[in-house]
Amino acid sequence: MESGRDKNSVSWLKKIPKPVGIGIFYAVCLLVGVVIVLHNNPLAPDPHTEELKKFCACALLALACIIFGVYYDRMFIIPRELIQSRELIWKLAKNDFKKRYAGSYLGFVWALVQPVVTVLMYWIVFDVVFNTRSEMVSSGVEVPYVLFLTAGLVPWFYFSEAITNGTNALLEYSYLVKKVVFNISILPIIKLIAATFIHVFFVAVLILVSVIYGYYPTLYTLQVVYYSFCLFVLVLAMSYCTCAVVIFFRDLAQIINIGLQVGMWATPILWNIGMIGDDRFVTLLKLNPLVYIVNGYRNAIYGDEWFFEHFYSSTYFWIFTVTLFCIGSLIFKRLKVHFADVL
Repeated sequence: MESGRDKNSVSWLKKIPKPVGIGIFYAVCLLVGVVIVLHNNPLAPDPHTEELKKFCACALLALACIIFGVYYDRMFIIPRELIQSRELIWKLAKNDFKKRYAGSYLGFVWALVQPVVTVLMYWIVFDVVFNTRSEMVSSGVEVPYVLFLTAGLVPWFYFSEAITNGTNALLEYSYLVKKVVFNISILPIIKLIAATFIHVFFVAVLILVSVIYGYYPTLYTLQVVYYSFCLFVLVLAMSYCTCAVVIFFRDLAQIINIGLQVGMWATPILWNIGMIGDDRFVTLLKLNPLVYIVNGYRNAIYGDEWFFEHFYSSTYFWIFTVTLFCIGSLIFKRLKVHFADVL
């Protein structure tokens, strides 16, 4: 049952008239579009690439405006439900985390063993055996490879675990999906929050590794919180798409597993994007939003750049993520009425 406080926390969303809400969104998009068009990067190597970036960003803005205007009434349903059920979400997320390792002697330690072993394996193969240090230095990497590798693997571990668990959320909690009174839209975010508990530990390990190699925390390190939030919202947007579709197309889970294997190598985690000499190919790779996340973690740990200094990358990421969240919300709400029948 909803408490009075929960109702008041979302009542302001219901009070906004539809024309005003759409007008505010359009005004914000217009302002962002103007800033994108007028922005000038004096260090840009290729003016044609800069024009392509501006075109892609404006095209995504236009798509977001169309979706928001047409499906305005459905856009706020899931955000309202998440805010309304925030206390229940927190309780279920903690229970999910405890249940995952119940009955095991080492408990959640097993969640830490595999990623640590993976980091050690990649470090031994690429740094010790094949000695890729010279290639990394020539591509602009001046930090120890194990630090470079760990800063890339920590967000990737979270992404792979969160998207896998988020995709299977409705299947795992099928008994709740069949309950008429239960708000099933909170299930994907429960799995993501449970995965975040482990991620916090690995961020602490990452900072410890950086300290061991002489890279002490600075103000830039605070950006880890920002990039973790970016990653959380991105995975949440993807999960609403995948968890709804996988109920009707079970093979999607296997496709995602294959996609994660490909994505591991398509994202500059084990290698540096500076190794690629073709600027056009680099621009194409940066369309992958995880490139923004991985580079952001590295900047936060041992770099000296703020996220807003990467204007196009930050703008593109948020336009892409917000648009994806809108699409995911629409897919979830459209298929929601058929979940119980299929399960």
